[in-house]
Amino acid sequence: MPKRQAEESLEDVVHTTSPSSKKARVGDNDSRDYGHRNGLNSSIPHHPPEGHQRNDMRNGRIQLNGEKPEEESQRDQIRRAPSSSPQAEEAMDEDQSAYFTVSRQAAPTEGYSDLYLDTIDRAVLDFDFEKLCSVSLSNINVYACLVCGKYYQGRGPKSHAYFHALEIGHQVYVNMQTKKVYVLPEGYEVKSKSLEDIKFVVDPRLPKEDVMMLDKVAKDAWDLSGKKYRPGFVGMNNIKENDYFNAVIQALAHIPPLRNFFMLEDLSSKSELVQRFSILVRKIWNTRAFKTHVSPHELIQQVSRQSNKKYDLLHQSDPVEFLSWFLGNMHLALGGSKTKPGTSIIHRVFQGRLKIESQQITAKADAGDRLRFEEAAEVIVETMRYLILTLDLPAAPLFQDEIDRNIIPQIPLTSILSKYDGRTAQEHLSMRKRYRLLHPLPPFLLFHVKRFSTNKFVSERNPTIVTFPVRSLDMAPYVEPNPTLHPPGEPIWYDLVANVTHEAVRTRDDSVEGEAERKVWRVQMRDRARDEWSQVQDLYVESVATETLFTKESYLMVWERRKGGGKRKGRG
Repeated sequence: MPKRQAEESLEDVVHTTSPSSKKARVGDNDSRDYGHRNGLNSSIPHHPPEGHQRNDMRNGRIQLNGEKPEEESQRDQIRRAPSSSPQAEEAMDEDQSAYFTVSRQAAPTEGYSDLYLDTIDRAVLDFDFEKLCSVSLSNINVYACLVCGKYYQGRGPKSHAYFHALEIGHQVYVNMQTKKVYVLPEGYEVKSKSLEDIKFVVDPRLPKEDVMMLDKVAKDAWDLSGKKYRPGFVGMNNIKENDYFNAVIQALAHIPPLRNFFMLEDLSSKSELVQRFSILVRKIWNTRAFKTHVSPHELIQQVSRQSNKKYDLLHQSDPVEFLSWFLGNMHLALGGSKTKPGTSIIHRVFQGRLKIESQQITAKADAGDRLRFEEAAEVIVETMRYLILTLDLPAAPLFQDEIDRNIIPQIPLTSILSKYDGRTAQEHLSMRKRYRLLHPLPPFLLFHVKRFSTNKFVSERNPTIVTFPVRSLDMAPYVEPNPTLHPPGEPIWYDLVANVTHEAVRTRDDSVEGEAERKVWRVQMRDRARDEWSQVQDLYVESVATETLFTKESYLMVWERRKGGGKRKGRG
């Protein structure tokens, strides 16, 4: 039965324009659609003029009607633009839609600007994971579906996001680079104030005034479910075996000059390692988060690639080894020099100088054929730079009597710091060495309490507890006097900022060796605004008493140099 045309158009009967269909109008459009686009009456059938599509055999492609040579050159420039540019990626989407002759809306229909926004589900949105398309695994031009939370590539008519919108019916997407929100398959951008919270969570950026007040004003926040949390003291997801990674990142995020640099500086031109660490720090201190924890997945994936999978989320590693690798690579990624000091924020915060005196030890036989060890008269003096200072623990006792069988050995921090007093000598192979710190000391000191030693057979752990003051650690006895830089006899006060601790947890093992030990890493951090301490183990955040901080096996300590002279007032 042949179709007949309607006597009156729908617009004339209803006296209004209907919104565009969800399905895209693709391919061979009929004459009535052509007439609408050219402003003709829809009741009169029109045929497309000759030359509407013509084959340009010289260029080997179909040229659209009315396309000028200038437009062709612009499209060629878009194709030649680098794919890493967000503007080039969006232009590529628009270019793709034009070539496939899809009719896309440039703006929402009048009166329907908030269409589909009620389908957004903020509870499923998680922007912490690596931005890869869930179909193609590509990281180029990635959009997040705001209905289901999955990542898809592109928004053109042949993109995965476009097909997802047609097949599943999810219409709202956000570009993970430009933070622009689009409705698919129509293709127009949505500009609504109700989407500002989502754009902020994608890339949280606090104004400079708020960043400077993070350590001065105690501020609480609430997530989507109404759960209370403290910005800066949030849990971090342990995906598999990355608790060592979480502890180090949490400690670095609480060093004020480092935190402020990565929260305020524009690092868009830097490497992926720098950008991903920057956004993770900003998410840790986010005051408008959707949930009370963050995931380091995006950063640890980049670390795994750059370290050739030496540090990943599947295998546990040593926190100090990872920190040393991370600081070195961050220094180079920020444009730092391998030879010149102070060329990056990393060296300006942590780097100091150390004097080493070395003497050769020789063995000679005396008249009774007995060996005598003598020091060479020549003393070799050299200066080197450091980021982390290693502190050696005394050997743990092998045997204990019946009374002291349960006593854990303890040692003050000042005793193991005597390694750097310039008088205590340490023997290394055929050399005897003495160490002394030099002025000026860095703003932050990193102490590594060496607990593990490995020989040909086993790896041994030293359980000795290191006792320390939380505040007012005087480093003056370990620094060589220099009146031009520091008055002689005046103390140099340092206060504890963060403390990474180790705990050995015994696990059941049916092998011949018996029970095995699993390493658990935690970090203790000071809340400057509240003058309190918190302990974080992966997703668990709890308050801890200042007097009990030293009862754990300290492994990595971060100390901050106090500005000014006298002792600081406060608890601890």
